Parts: sequence; C-alpha cells; structure tokens
Amino acid sequence: MARSKSHIERHASERIGWLRAAVLGANDGIISTASLIVGVAASHADRSAVLVAGSAGLIAGALSMAAGEYVSVSSQSDAEQADLAREKRELAEMPEMERQELTQIYVERGLTPELARQVADQLTAKDALGAHARDELGISALTEARPVQAAIASALSFTVGAALPLAVAALAPNPGTELPVGVASVLFLGVLGWLGAWAGGAKPAKPLIRVVFWGAVAMVVTAGIGRLFGAVV
Repeated sequence: MARSKSHIERHASERIGWLRAAVLGANDGIISTASLIVGVAASHADRSAVLVAGSAGLIAGALSMAAGEYVSVSSQSDAEQADLAREKRELAEMPEMERQELTQIYVERGLTPELARQVADQLTAKDALGAHARDELGISALTEARPVQAAIASALSFTVGAALPLAVAALAPNPGTELPVGVASVLFLGVLGWLGAWAGGAKPAKPLIRVVFWGAVAMVVTAGIGRLFGAVV
C-alpha cells in the first residue's frame, strides 16, 4: 500500500508583505543614491563631495523609508483593528444578522443557499470573527499589516540598494564618475527587476524593463541638472 505524501504549496502571496517593501526599498536605494551621485558628479564636484552626498543620501533615505513605511503600514493596521473591533461588537449584538451576511457572501461566490448556510453555521461555530475577517473584510494572516516588519525590510533593502552605486562611485575615476555609476546602476536595477519578478512568481520582462527605464530617466535628468548648474557641493 503506497504511503500518501503531504503536499505543501508555497504561493507568492505568502511573501507579498515583505517582498513589496524589500523591492521598493532596494529600488529607491539604487535610483535615488545613483541619481544623487550622478547629479553631483556631473556638476564637476570632487570625489569627497560626491561620496559625502552619496553617504548622506543613503543614511537619510534609509531612515525616511523606514519611517514612511512604518507610518503607512501602521495606518493600515489601525484601520484593520478598527474594522475587527466593530465586527466583534456586531457579532455580539446581532449574531443572526451577521450569520445571514456571511451566508449571502457564500451565495454570491456560487454556493447554493442551503450549502452557504451550512458553511456559515460551521465557520461561525468554530471562529465567527475569523470567518468575517477573512470573507467579509478580506483580512487574513497573509494580508495582515505588519508595520515593524515592513519598516525593517524597507530600511535594510534601501541600504543595500544605495550601497551599490556608492561603492562604484568610490572606485570610479574622478572626474568621470557619473558614467560608470550610471551604467552599473542600470545593471543593478535590471538584476533587481529580475529578482523581484522571480520572488513574486511573475515573468521578468515587464518588471525588468519598467525598473530600468525609470531608473535611467531619473539619472539622465539629474545628470542634466548637474551639468546645467555646474555647482560644486
């Protein structure tokens, strides 16, 4: 008799919270720091000014990303908790109406009224709040807001992303820092786009082209501004 094997599936949605923050952080780190370095270098600033500007951009950007992500996701978490508190109160005050509401949700998803009622009854008996959170509010363990996790992922990924063009700037010749930093950063963005698509289970072409295009635009614009003003930082 053959032994049954457990089948455990891994879905990209399980990684959506930290993946979004990590990709966004790394992308911002590369683009903002590379653009800053390219713009300052194009203004004919010396190496120390370029590196100081890049380092300041790395530190300020990482802290800004962490704070912004924490505030944003905390607002989402507050809204979720308020919805859950209201749902818990409604379950206590009018349980039958809430049961009917859950039944109607399942009917709209394709179940017969009889089966929908049975499902609603059984899920309500087991975990009424959990059933309403998942099926009425769309809140689950996969989508639940986690502010600290998002803030840490954003700060770390921004730092890693920003460190790449900064390292190239430290090794590049001066003058002429902007060209190797720009080329290397485009390559970094291409790799990031591919990794983000791979981690999310998507085809890489569109994410790769998207991130490279907008990164290149940002660097070209800042280089043009640097050359136009020619100001030494």
